[in-house]
Amino acid sequence: MKAIRRFTVRPVLPEPLRALSDLAHNLRWSWHTETRELFQAVDPEVRRTAECDPVRLLGAVSAGRLAELARDQRFLHRLAEVSQDLRDYLDGPRWYQEQQAAGTELPSAIAYFSPEFGVTAALPQYSGGLGILAGDHLKAASDLGVPLIGVGLLYRHGYFRQSLSRDGWQQEHYPVLDPNELPLDLLREADGAPSRVVLALPGGRSLHAHIWRARVGRVPLLMLDSDVEENAPGEREVTDRLYGGGSEHRLLQEMLLGIGGVRAVRTYCRLTGHPDPEVFHTNEGHAGFLGLERIRELSGTGLDFDSALESVRAGTVFTTHTPVPAGIDRFDRELVARHFGDDGELPGVSAERVLHLGTETYPGGEPGLFNMAVMGLRLAQRANGVSTLHGSVSREMFAGLWPGFDAAEVPITSVTNGVHAPTWVAPEVFALRGRYGGTPGRWDSADRVPARELWELRRTLRGQLVTEVRERLHASWRARGAEPAELGWIDGVLDPDVLTIGFARRVPSYKRLTLMLRDRDRLRELLLHPTRPVQIVVAGKAHPADDGGKRLVQELVRFSDDPRVRHRIVFLPDYGMAMAQKLYPGCDVWLNNPLRPLEACGTSGMKAALNGCLNLSVLDGWWDEWFEPDFGWAIPTADGLALDEDRRDDLEAAALYELIEDRVAPRFYDRDGDGLPERWTEMVRRTLGALGPKVLAGRMVCEYVERLYAPAALARRALDPGTARALADWKARIRAAWPRVAVDHVEAVAPTAPDGSAELGAAPTLRVRVALGALEPGEVTVQAVAGRVDAADGISDAQLFPLKPAGGQDLEGRWLYEGSLVLDRTGPYGYTVRVLPAHPLLVSGAELGLVALPADAVGDGAGLLMR
Repeated sequence: MKAIRRFTVRPVLPEPLRALSDLAHNLRWSWHTETRELFQAVDPEVRRTAECDPVRLLGAVSAGRLAELARDQRFLHRLAEVSQDLRDYLDGPRWYQEQQAAGTELPSAIAYFSPEFGVTAALPQYSGGLGILAGDHLKAASDLGVPLIGVGLLYRHGYFRQSLSRDGWQQEHYPVLDPNELPLDLLREADGAPSRVVLALPGGRSLHAHIWRARVGRVPLLMLDSDVEENAPGEREVTDRLYGGGSEHRLLQEMLLGIGGVRAVRTYCRLTGHPDPEVFHTNEGHAGFLGLERIRELSGTGLDFDSALESVRAGTVFTTHTPVPAGIDRFDRELVARHFGDDGELPGVSAERVLHLGTETYPGGEPGLFNMAVMGLRLAQRANGVSTLHGSVSREMFAGLWPGFDAAEVPITSVTNGVHAPTWVAPEVFALRGRYGGTPGRWDSADRVPARELWELRRTLRGQLVTEVRERLHASWRARGAEPAELGWIDGVLDPDVLTIGFARRVPSYKRLTLMLRDRDRLRELLLHPTRPVQIVVAGKAHPADDGGKRLVQELVRFSDDPRVRHRIVFLPDYGMAMAQKLYPGCDVWLNNPLRPLEACGTSGMKAALNGCLNLSVLDGWWDEWFEPDFGWAIPTADGLALDEDRRDDLEAAALYELIEDRVAPRFYDRDGDGLPERWTEMVRRTLGALGPKVLAGRMVCEYVERLYAPAALARRALDPGTARALADWKARIRAAWPRVAVDHVEAVAPTAPDGSAELGAAPTLRVRVALGALEPGEVTVQAVAGRVDAADGISDAQLFPLKPAGGQDLEGRWLYEGSLVLDRTGPYGYTVRVLPAHPLLVSGAELGLVALPADAVGDGAGLLMR
């Protein structure tokens, strides 16, 4: 019999236990060991069924058990200690406040927008790396005291739960999530009514949303929920699923996230007194519409669109996470146009102006599509990729937005991702570090830990993983229709003394889930080697609409079902945070084999490394940046060769097998007289002590604060309304005048030999005549760009040499500029000259995408041969 209405009955805690509710509703418990242990003591039996979710646990504990705890003085003493620790954590000064006290100018607050947040398995609002990264960003910001406000959507079905059919085909399930049963509270007005944001839709319709708050330590995470009675059925379903629905559904989600998210932030700050954000951080293009809402806000203060745009850009940071155009949300321009303008959102803001922000104006762009990443870049003065290599890939990918500039000068920097150690490091690893005096955020004492203790720790963690895998595998096979009598073999799956490799991630094709299956006979030999066997644990979800990804999952599952190898390789369905927290510590090696350079960062290997797991990876993402032989192995790639996809996969799979067979497995099984793999444990020690500090989310967030948030706040403060208008007017005047700017003549006074070469250390002088049209010299920069040249006269490893005005205008209205090159390298050498706009409020000379070059872009005197 089905209920006609659903509601939540909340537990009533005895007065001595009231603090448990505060602890349960602050997600700090998800990374604070003492708080988790306190809840584990509430009722061990209930805890196992509540998946370590304190809110669910408190709702399931009997009244008798609560009464017993209320009389337990030992438990009450622990409760008081943990509660006081949380108060100290929330109220005490931390790194950010120390920086402010030392005089560093920092933002009053930062709003951080993301379509997904992976904070804890108890709040399943994530699909993969983007969400986990966002969750770690919030946690690290909380630990550092950074005044961040997170903004996202509350999906009533989350992403999806994954199971397998009998033949290994992925099955999706969408359980209903009741916000009242989650660690959330509803934002309310002073009169108790739920706070709401409202968006206007075409045809006079409206989209209403409530605002739920998750407390992530010190950081509020605001989550918008469209499943409210005021909405029509279609609008109620806008926040039904993460990355679900068709184009219009996704567009409405992203409008609610960006536009509604800004309104939610304003509401939250009004109700709580939290400082208004000075900086808005867009985590991928999904939230890009937030810039339009802020332009609308400023337009209401009297600023025109262009002036408001300058103010918004100054205070916006955009992070791109994708290395491929296919990973970017793009919408039909007509669809976007219907939702903006006088019949939709942002009346008074021209739909044409909105459309221009997302137009792909570069060669090869599709003029009929609206590109969310392009809009994000145009609405942000500061942008970054998420690893050094990804920054380079992003500059190449978006170079068309800055025509005339080499990709290296495209104004996209990089901040390499990091992971939140308290979330991902096993308690046993933290305990060992504590016994040897490791300091927070580092493991300075790793060198002092005896090899025996490191090895015993690794075996303990491997054994825990074996137990976890057997339990999950049994549940998976039962869900696939197997009877208990068929599953006795599961008791022999995996071995706590065998080299264990982990591979778990989303399953798009570029991550190559099945690369390990290219030569199945060779893989079987590795798995079943008589003296150096390998065992592999695999997990991952394919997008529900990606049948190609589902076929990859099925291929792997069918191989792992083979009775010959099923004790050595397993596929675990429903990969998520809870599984990952067991998987990373328990593996000896973390495998990553994407198509290089399509992995933007790839943080799973970072989490594994923090637990002493070694990486075996293609040099992509973060591994390209920090790989050292002490930390693991680099899989050779064929990305520089003109090969078809199958041939490349064959070569790289063969390299993977060879590495495991000849280097990884022998090192693991090479034991000394005491049975210890000394060289292996030394690599574990180096990974913990030297690599660990680099991969921390705290390092990442500090970089964001120092390199992006603080400069953005200062830039925003500099743009009062008058300055914003002046800057917008200046840019308009520069763009109008730029067609008449030209480099007319370049003359080199070079101390050259008769053969045209010059000696190392020479300093040839350049004299350049430049036409500026209606512009003044103070509005431009004239530079020589010099460096080694290739056979086509392309300049690489360029150096910039400023040229200075050397007099007034000549009779033809041209300005003379002079300067010297410094010839500090040998070989073929060349230069060119260029003119760029110059203004103190520009972040870089490339910001406007305007450059004037000689008609012959190499210029007179190029191709000097240095000796």
